[in-house]
Amino acid sequence: MTGTHTLRVPDGILHYEVHGEGPFLILTGAPMGADLFTPLAEALSGTHTVVTHDPRGIGRSVLDDPAQDSTPEARADDLVAILNDLGATEADILGSSGGAVTTLALAERHADRARTIVAHEPPLLGLLPEAEEQFAVTEEIIATYRRDGAGAAWRRFMINAGFPVPEEGTEGFGPGAAEEEDGADDGENDRRFYVHELRGTVRHRVDPARITAGSARVVPALGTASGGLITDRTTRALAELLDTVPVVFPGGHGGFMEDPDAFAGVLREVLAPVTESGRRPAP
Repeated sequence: MTGTHTLRVPDGILHYEVHGEGPFLILTGAPMGADLFTPLAEALSGTHTVVTHDPRGIGRSVLDDPAQDSTPEARADDLVAILNDLGATEADILGSSGGAVTTLALAERHADRARTIVAHEPPLLGLLPEAEEQFAVTEEIIATYRRDGAGAAWRRFMINAGFPVPEEGTEGFGPGAAEEEDGADDGENDRRFYVHELRGTVRHRVDPARITAGSARVVPALGTASGGLITDRTTRALAELLDTVPVVFPGGHGGFMEDPDAFAGVLREVLAPVTESGRRPAP
């Protein structure tokens, strides 16, 4: 089971990787691919069967129609397809950034396939008071990509997200860029992210009634160093919507890359086995 796998789905091919042994745990991002989760997967592989993957249209997960949009719902369906391919009935899932939005779509569509879902800093701009203004900024970012290229669009994206201003001429979309050894075309990844993924991800509307009615336990999570980021605000808004409090992980928006061992320690605590009462510990 461990190793690299490819899976044919109706509209393309998914690339996924399996590490370790134990209960199934999926690590998912959007646009972040499998390689950026490898250090965290290795840190967790002693206690879990960890699944990482390239999301649809990114890196080694190739779509038949390159112009097809990547929606949170389609990405959630992909996670279920991977579980089916592994013969797994359910898994715990950590989604980060756009991947966290994927996991929330899964909680609405396939709650019976997840035990605990950890939604780490989902960029749900629709939960903010200035949602329409933020949607307009997203359109500006996409237009900047079309007009001036990935570097200029990434700079505009980072400024709006609250990160330190990247240098002029910065290329690619940062954390979503594929590792060079993948053989992936970073320019194609950029196009996928800005033209076919960003809009649908940040505009996703969560349905709290469906999430809370489902069997999956949903845990909003944010980084201890993420204060000032727009995803800190959206995560807190999600937690309020679900009538819970967010779990705090070490690091910032990319905490799973900054200190994977410390991040893995907190994640293990969140995914702790059920208590004697038969209920999972509260976040």
